[in-house]
Amino acid sequence: MNDHPKPQPATSRKSGPLFGKARLPGDKSISHRAFMFGGLASGETRITGLLEGEDVLRTGEAMKAMGARIERNGAEWVIQGTGNGCLLEPAEPLDFGNAGTGVRLTMGLVGTYDMKTHFLGDPSLSKRPMGRVLDPLREMGTQVLKAEPGDRLPITLQGPQRAAPISYRVPMPSAQVKSAVLLAALNTPGVTTVIEPVMTRDHTEKMLAGFGAALEVETDTEGMRHIRIEGQGRLQGQVIAVPGDPSSAGFPLVAALIVPGSDITIENVLMNPTRTGLILTLQEMGADIELMNRRSAGGEDVADLRVRSSELKGVRVPPERAPSMIDEYPVLAVAASFAEGETLMEGLEELRVKESDRLSAVANGLKANGVDCTEGETTLSVRGAPEGRGLGGGTVETHLDHRIAMSFLILGLATAKPVTVDDRAMIATSFPEFMRLMTDLGAEIE
Repeated sequence: MNDHPKPQPATSRKSGPLFGKARLPGDKSISHRAFMFGGLASGETRITGLLEGEDVLRTGEAMKAMGARIERNGAEWVIQGTGNGCLLEPAEPLDFGNAGTGVRLTMGLVGTYDMKTHFLGDPSLSKRPMGRVLDPLREMGTQVLKAEPGDRLPITLQGPQRAAPISYRVPMPSAQVKSAVLLAALNTPGVTTVIEPVMTRDHTEKMLAGFGAALEVETDTEGMRHIRIEGQGRLQGQVIAVPGDPSSAGFPLVAALIVPGSDITIENVLMNPTRTGLILTLQEMGADIELMNRRSAGGEDVADLRVRSSELKGVRVPPERAPSMIDEYPVLAVAASFAEGETLMEGLEELRVKESDRLSAVANGLKANGVDCTEGETTLSVRGAPEGRGLGGGTVETHLDHRIAMSFLILGLATAKPVTVDDRAMIATSFPEFMRLMTDLGAEIE
């Protein structure tokens, strides 16, 4: 399953105005966690709106391999969980394909079980460092029996007979590291504390509390979050309606802003404040984005977004905003390519360890299409060409990265010349409906 199939190039070209309504696939972060927590809880969990991309389905397969029963029943996914502390040792290696969130969170989940677990991934995932998750697990007693240099996949873990609770300060803004430690704590006696200097997406805390975990969050006088969780408690199955993925929303959103005359509505978008950095930044750039029908669904804020084409201007995006929009910088760079003046994005070091070196991949793709940009070690500055004058005509290396592929297909919708990406196959990992959704709005992509 690790062999990447023959590349499938795709090309986008200057499009007429985009119109219509778009309903997004479910949020990827919540979908991963719904499968994991449902598979671990006692009783039944029912999920609607799940993102049925390859990454999330790999997480589901991993939970099934450890004893959970997961079935699709019409529009619902129905899970019979094992009960906290009752996962089974998988008979075969867990193959996560390209799913970075899935593999890191599952390492946390199984790391404190007295069993041996093997983890595999595709060539892209196998390049990504796992030490940031393995370091706290080692403190809790987990042994790393096998790993490639730099703590990379394939990896084999052996959990302790009795895990040790820890107090762990997360060294970088990372929801994956925070979540891995909280999941490891579920099978650890006593209280484990995660200290988070910079708040990141908080779906794990919210959902674990919803499933019944004994968890509390406090913010100290210095603004640091202390998340305490008591291990070996009971989790109870829940009913979950997954809202639309704000990261996926970024693609039709930016397309509507840069294609003249466009007016679209993106329905049911998750508006969790830890995930709305892109919308805030685009509004600062002058984007016409109207939040309509704001409401609460399953403990999360959601809204419909009406987006109309806009004349954008360059802005500085401060480094402290990065955790709330880390996956959206590639498509923000596309928007910046059409803005008047310079957009400076800071604090991008995390992009170096995504599905690709996403910072270099974005900069190289922009340059290949005539965009004036400068890549720094942790920064990207883009000097835009309003109306896309002189832009396009290049082929972008995606490096097996779905967000690079989708972002540059959006770029080509408003450039003077078409834009080609070398492979679109991996888009299915996070947004399998992308091509259909965009063409239904009027985008010229093939």
